[in-house]
Amino acid sequence: MNMTKAEIITEISNKTGIEKVDVQEAVEAFFKVVKTSMVAGENVYVRGFGSFVVKKRAKKTARNISKNTAIIIPEHFVPSFKPAKVFVEKVKTGNKKKAEA
Repeated sequence: MNMTKAEIITEISNKTGIEKVDVQEAVEAFFKVVKTSMVAGENVYVRGFGSFVVKKRAKKTARNISKNTAIIIPEHFVPSFKPAKVFVEKVKTGNKKKAEA
């Protein structure tokens, strides 16, 4: 089961009583701040939730097996998410309750 951004916005609106349009603006602003920060090489920490981090990938040689050639993949950066321990524990215990039911 996956939840879309629209469903998240609806859920927040229902729980807080804030209009969907206002919630959508806030959610979009949050994502924009995270993206902008990460593009600038900054990590974003949300206590109790997790960290959005920029990871460095080293230069490496890869092989194209079908053509039997080597290509060099240059050093680059990728976005990553590392959940907080509290968050991981909540997910573990929450899924146990569902599995037992």
